[in-house]
Amino acid sequence: MTEFEGIVPAIAEALRKRGYESLTPVQQAVLDPALAGSDALVSARTGSGKTVAFGLAFAPDLLKGEARFGRAATPLALVVAPTRELALQVERELQWLYELTGATVASCVGGMDIRTERRALDRGAHIVVGTPGRLRDHITKGSLVLEDIAAVVLDEADEMLDLGFREDLEFILEASPEDRRTLMFSATVPKSIATLAKNYQRDAIRIEAAGDKEQHHDIEYRAMLVAPTDRENAIINALRFYEARNAIVFCSTRAAVNHMTARFNNRGFSVVALSGELSQTERSHALQAMRDGRARVCIATDVAARGIDLPGLELVIHADLPTNPETLLHRSGRTGRAGQKGVSALIVPLNARRRAERVLNDAKITAAWVNAPSADEILQKDGERMLADPLLNDPITEDEAEGIRTLISDHSPEQLATAFLRLYRSGRSATEELTEITVFDAKPRRERAPREDRPTFEKDERRGPRDDFGASRWYSLSVGRRQNAEPRWLIPMLCRNGNISKRDIGQIKMQQNETWIEIADDSAAQFEDALGPKRMLEDSIRVSALPGKPDFSGSGASRGPRPDRPSRDFDDARPAKKSWDREKTAEKPRFDKTEKSGKSPSRDFDKPRDFDKPRDFDKKRDFDKPAGKPKFTKSGKPDFNKPGKDGGAFKGKKKFKG
Repeated sequence: MTEFEGIVPAIAEALRKRGYESLTPVQQAVLDPALAGSDALVSARTGSGKTVAFGLAFAPDLLKGEARFGRAATPLALVVAPTRELALQVERELQWLYELTGATVASCVGGMDIRTERRALDRGAHIVVGTPGRLRDHITKGSLVLEDIAAVVLDEADEMLDLGFREDLEFILEASPEDRRTLMFSATVPKSIATLAKNYQRDAIRIEAAGDKEQHHDIEYRAMLVAPTDRENAIINALRFYEARNAIVFCSTRAAVNHMTARFNNRGFSVVALSGELSQTERSHALQAMRDGRARVCIATDVAARGIDLPGLELVIHADLPTNPETLLHRSGRTGRAGQKGVSALIVPLNARRRAERVLNDAKITAAWVNAPSADEILQKDGERMLADPLLNDPITEDEAEGIRTLISDHSPEQLATAFLRLYRSGRSATEELTEITVFDAKPRRERAPREDRPTFEKDERRGPRDDFGASRWYSLSVGRRQNAEPRWLIPMLCRNGNISKRDIGQIKMQQNETWIEIADDSAAQFEDALGPKRMLEDSIRVSALPGKPDFSGSGASRGPRPDRPSRDFDDARPAKKSWDREKTAEKPRFDKTEKSGKSPSRDFDKPRDFDKPRDFDKKRDFDKPAGKPKFTKSGKPDFNKPGKDGGAFKGKKKFKG
């Protein structure tokens, strides 16, 4: 056992009882005597023991040289976490770490009964752990008093800013005493975290734990290339292949979580869901089921699973690719914690390979590009696990001896082995048949040569077929000019679905209802394997192999003169265009329209109009003259089709039915 120097004796004893023999790099860094009493900005990878680290860091500030805490009153330390699950997890960690010091740890998180939390705060607590919004509510209502706070810890500070808690964090920090100690722990330190530290910390010491530059060295990254239609089947096969004690599958939306939870339940997996639409009680029950072993697979969104720590989590599957390197690191950080090994598997559809490569490259992670486990590989793995099962090596007890003798006397060894094999496989989901995909390692991007070193081409060299293309095969696509086919979107589609590069594509000949493409002979087999037996591209475009090079003589690319339309001889003299003699236009007779059609004669524009003739504007129309009155029908309504002598005036009162 290694002695823990510089640690409060009661906490050192708690570490020994927990099985700690040594400290992680980040835990050793916060115990540096130069850090005593100072603010700190600590960056350490997920799963490096940050909770125990800040528990060790602020212990001297709280105990002030005493071995145990006195009676609990107002809080001495405040820990702020981004999510409910992480806050409750921190509370559990601090409870066993401070168990022998007599400390009282309380939690204030959203989704829990605020009245219960208020009563716990009234009874007194030495350490309070909570989420930003709920802590602000208690401070505003006066149930959480911060006048005696000696240390404030912001755990996963980068995530809290990403979730929009900046205003709540600033409120909490401004409500705390100015002489407090502020510790910020974050997996990454972007500009927003640096600004927050500058505004609310005093001469903070920057700590980057040793060994954290190599992200997740205990995690094996595997990128599984699959056909777009085999994404869910590949997840099922991955779960069956690894048979992890605990596994988590990350989805990007709540709808995807609900869909996969239902499907995996139907396939016989013990599954729980974890998403933002669930209540706090439901989420707590889901995590407890994983810890108790009642469930082995958790389907979760990124926000819901942020910061959770599940014991024995050996496998992380990215059902939907992460959108940025930070998400990839935080997802994968659920496994490979505290020195344990884990696997992070990315399910990469063919059309998303470039995006997956970019995220891995930005995260500075090298992943092994492999096929998703096949049915044969899973059965072979099942056989290896069965032979290594302790049940085959455990000694026979007296209670089992009689039953074993009966089985041996009544059945042959083959029958007993068959029964054992069937029982072993009975509780496991059936495997899925996947489309075979040819996997090749990601090629490093070639650096572009300087402009002055680039080769120059004449205009004619850029057009037409490439002379150095070599042997090739021709294929026909079921799309052409009539379907608005263009090389600018056909070439990327061929590369995505055919697992080839642009250099593997030669000539492209567009026809009316089909397109002929040339594929390098070295890449043709890889192209056909990637398409699969159905030979289909996106948008239901069918690919067919041609027996040889197509005949271009009748194609639209080299179309000659139409046989049914003789060519025109432009050398023959054409008759001169008839010119019009403008001088004779005046002698042309004018036709009077009234003579032909009886219409009014056309206006003579040469005749001047008399605009000076005065108009009598004083003459008024007699609008008051009655125009007559209508006759009424038997129904009491006026009959407008048969007006009376007065032509519209009403006589007497008439009641109309609405």
